[in-house]
Amino acid sequence: RRDRDGRGRGRRGRAVSAGKGSAGSTIANVRVSGPGRQARSDAEPSDVVIAGGEIVDIAPRGALRAAGEVLDGDGGWLVPGLWDHHVHMNQWARIAHRVPLGRAQTAAEAATLIGAAAPDETGVRVGIGFRDGLWADAPSLAVLDAATGAIPSYLLSADLHSVWLNSAAFARAGFPANRRGMLREDEAFAVMRHLDRVDTARVDVWVADAAADAAARGIVGVVDLDMEWNEEAWARRISGGFDALRVDFGVYPDMLGRALAEGLRSGDLVRGVTGERAAFAPLARVGALKVISDGSLGTRTAACTHPYPGGQDRGRLNVDRAELLELMTRATAGGLACAVHAIGDVACSHALDVFGMTGAWGSIGPAQRVSHVDIQRFARLGVAASIQPTHALDDRALVEAYWSSQTALAYPMRALADAGATLLFGSDAPVSPIDPWATIADAVGRARGGDEAGAWHPEQAVTVEQALAASSRGGAGVVRPGAAADLAILGDDPFASSPEALRGMAVRATLLGGRVTHLAS
Repeated sequence: RRDRDGRGRGRRGRAVSAGKGSAGSTIANVRVSGPGRQARSDAEPSDVVIAGGEIVDIAPRGALRAAGEVLDGDGGWLVPGLWDHHVHMNQWARIAHRVPLGRAQTAAEAATLIGAAAPDETGVRVGIGFRDGLWADAPSLAVLDAATGAIPSYLLSADLHSVWLNSAAFARAGFPANRRGMLREDEAFAVMRHLDRVDTARVDVWVADAAADAAARGIVGVVDLDMEWNEEAWARRISGGFDALRVDFGVYPDMLGRALAEGLRSGDLVRGVTGERAAFAPLARVGALKVISDGSLGTRTAACTHPYPGGQDRGRLNVDRAELLELMTRATAGGLACAVHAIGDVACSHALDVFGMTGAWGSIGPAQRVSHVDIQRFARLGVAASIQPTHALDDRALVEAYWSSQTALAYPMRALADAGATLLFGSDAPVSPIDPWATIADAVGRARGGDEAGAWHPEQAVTVEQALAASSRGGAGVVRPGAAADLAILGDDPFASSPEALRGMAVRATLLGGRVTHLAS
């Protein structure tokens, strides 16, 4: 309940109303929902008692004495806090400070957009989001040079697997220029790392802003797969006051030797947070070894059984099976989980082979094209499928253009779920925005408003319950005593919402270990 002055009141006593940043002791007047809601016999509003960062009791509304700080849920729906299981926080935080290229319909238009932009504080232009797969004209060094002149200019593709550079950017990055002006895969990743070496204090502010926006959407945690030594970055941020999200951070192959030598194991707390901020060290933990085993659809480098149209090119393996076996053997022996990027069906098959050979645990994603015979192997091997449902609709035209001859299943979310595999949803931000409700809506509806062709492969749509589970930590979040008080209070019942209503879901509050990280005004 709320008095006229806005303070929470229990039936047998007065309690202080919780606000943002407070550590609430009771969430009053909420309908417990989310995965596993059928286990509750009482659909009426409840009070949820929190202590030590965990849920300790759930009781009918008003049955318990309200004590400490009370957050009034006002009859909203309580669900597990949401996770984005695949982000690049550095890149996502920078996106507002880069030139958007997603609307470019031709190479010439993209070049004109970047050429018209002012250089950033480092004297370069950086754009992001172009999709050249269906352009009528091809990117070239000459076209970009003509539009950009002597200012180093970098255009990052939407899938982050290729970079289009002008001559000045090639010289600055230390790569020899080529006629197309394009670098792909490992060379593109090297350029992106080079671009990310800017003032860390500025970037940390941007990361904090991005985290606050994520919390406002009900997110309590992310899996950060930036291509850097992430432990150092997150220790610095937490020491500086970051406390909006939980973070599991990845380790890349070129850093695996250091991680093993220093004894990092998946689940370990971030090191280097000291003093008054040491209590917040549990927010960041060591995640998995991240291996990018093949390319992407947009760059036409995903490793597939059948060739892409117009030739015999079947994509590429950035890491072949022998090297993948060596990397995952070392990681598993050292106590690190494995997160393998595999988009094409060939890459997925190789990754599953190596999971079986090494006894590794972890995930394969984005798993955009999976062979029929491999669907069951995800469940049998206990390998989670880390999928980005929004990509399915973003790439719809590309899939139909480039993978029309492929026999494997495209974005087989329902097939994997029906086989018993764990689904983990994410955004791969900045490839798509950190927006779990857009992710859930795309997974459930397989369409967006204005899609004249209707739902795309609706047989692969998942249920709201499956989508919420996939959007919770480890794909297994549930609101119950003993669970972490990582929670979100929604304005509407997600199970009674259409896909478009899910897309606009109102989040009234988000709690991280019982601490309020977002409170709608």
